[in-house]
Amino acid sequence: MEENNLKSAIEALIFASEKPITLEQLKKVLGNLDALELKKIIEELKTEYEIQNRGLRIIEIAGGYQMIAGANFTPFLKKLFKERSNDKLSKPALESLAIIAYKQPLTKAQIESLRNVNVDGVMKSLLDKNLIRICGRKKIPGRPFVFGTTREFLEHFGLRTLEDLPKIEEFTVMAEKKEEEANIEPISAEDLEAANESGKIA
Repeated sequence: MEENNLKSAIEALIFASEKPITLEQLKKVLGNLDALELKKIIEELKTEYEIQNRGLRIIEIAGGYQMIAGANFTPFLKKLFKERSNDKLSKPALESLAIIAYKQPLTKAQIESLRNVNVDGVMKSLLDKNLIRICGRKKIPGRPFVFGTTREFLEHFGLRTLEDLPKIEEFTVMAEKKEEEANIEPISAEDLEAANESGKIA
């Protein structure tokens, strides 16, 4: 395939993919091309979009690549999508999710100990949204499930990996940004710090 056609094909695949598309997926579809070559072409596309001030951008997220609207067009998008989805995170859900993200893996009892409330409903909601998953059992009497975050969690917060999580005190800024985009009520830095200082979690 000629280079221009290859670039166009990659652009089309990233655009058409509902989820971030990985280099492995691109390689399989395009004939097992070299990963470095694919990354070079994607970087070229990203640069072209920025230089030409296009309405779309390509970002690396959750281990793959996705096309999104340029941040400078957010005001227009907000006008277009005034009716927001009811499938948003409540403050209790966001608090529990933050605890899991920073301290995973941990059990439901450990989450309840940190939050001092029952989290049955919150955990079910987070599992239904596929933001958390059961990732094993703790080797203690009763062998309770332990929970961790998912790839969808990374996608939701625009992170490439868990290493990109901001410091706890910076999490509020990220949550407020998401709240503006999806009417999510932000968690306070004080709540997260209190949870972080409540004791070590195995």
